Amino acid sequence: MSTVRTSVPVLDMSSARLADGTFNPAFIDALRDATHNVGFFQITGYGATPSQPEELLDTLARFFKLPLEDRLKLDNRNSPQFRGYTRLGTEMTQGRADSREQIDYGPDREPLANVPADRPYLNLQGRNQWPESFPELEQAAMEWAALMSRIGAELLSAIAVSLELPADYFDEPFAGTPAWMGKLVHYVGGGLVPEAGDQGVGSHADYGFVTLLLQDQVGGLEVKPYGQDEWIDVPPIPGALVVNLGEMLEVATNGYLQATIHRVTAPPAGVDRYSVPFFWSPRLDAMIDVVPLPEHLAADARGVSDDPTNPMLSSYGANVLKGWLRAHPQTAAIHYPQLAK
Repeated sequence: MSTVRTSVPVLDMSSARLADGTFNPAFIDALRDATHNVGFFQITGYGATPSQPEELLDTLARFFKLPLEDRLKLDNRNSPQFRGYTRLGTEMTQGRADSREQIDYGPDREPLANVPADRPYLNLQGRNQWPESFPELEQAAMEWAALMSRIGAELLSAIAVSLELPADYFDEPFAGTPAWMGKLVHYVGGGLVPEAGDQGVGSHADYGFVTLLLQDQVGGLEVKPYGQDEWIDVPPIPGALVVNLGEMLEVATNGYLQATIHRVTAPPAGVDRYSVPFFWSPRLDAMIDVVPLPEHLAADARGVSDDPTNPMLSSYGANVLKGWLRAHPQTAAIHYPQLAK
């Protein structure tokens, strides 16, 4: 990349399509620049009601003020799907504790009765854990997930068009039972997790296709585009979503699109930070083939990131299970003892 990027682009989703329903070429050009050169951007005009983002963050803050014993009724160590409540300082990134607690959730489906031994990731289909005494959390989170699923699908169609592919090119891996994931996250500072230092979340890339993040006004998100050493701040824009790409798109495009590394700095002492990441992800059994890029785009493909300690896999289910086994070692040891070793 020839130019050091010092900010992430902002795109208006309300301008994505023309009056005839086709994608706006100007929007597609801006999207291609953002996804290829930065891997991160923010979107506005995506269809939330005016109060929906703020109300979701407020609901989240009220949940995390409940007594710890209420939150622990949802302990994710009880879930083979890694869902429910993760206690402060027990999720790991790069082998180090993060300064956050959270709820993980996904599509609420019956667990599969018979899972082949060579496809353990199919165990990730299952039930959510929600607080019975605080039903507004489930309602707000699932309404948000429905909206994010629509936006994720729309962005993935636009990304396909930006790669000069049919708009429905990526539809098949998502057909039927997409395994999207949502998180409701509370970051804390002030040394409450001493081993974390100032790490809210350590540097990492995401597992899936498209990540949509609602963040509050505290800030702390930083990204490092391909080929540059400088980290870029992603300043909060009220109501906007931060968008980044996951490892599945890097694999599919041989690195023309990048799963850009990012991290979160813990907030100052006495300050709470809340965020809602949503991961638009395909079926657990989806296998992601290499995209037939046109020659002039393929010439700019940079190859898949080479990290022998964390290989990217073309199986979505295997890729995400690998990540969760590392991130939640206690839950992994209970439900996947052989894999955890």
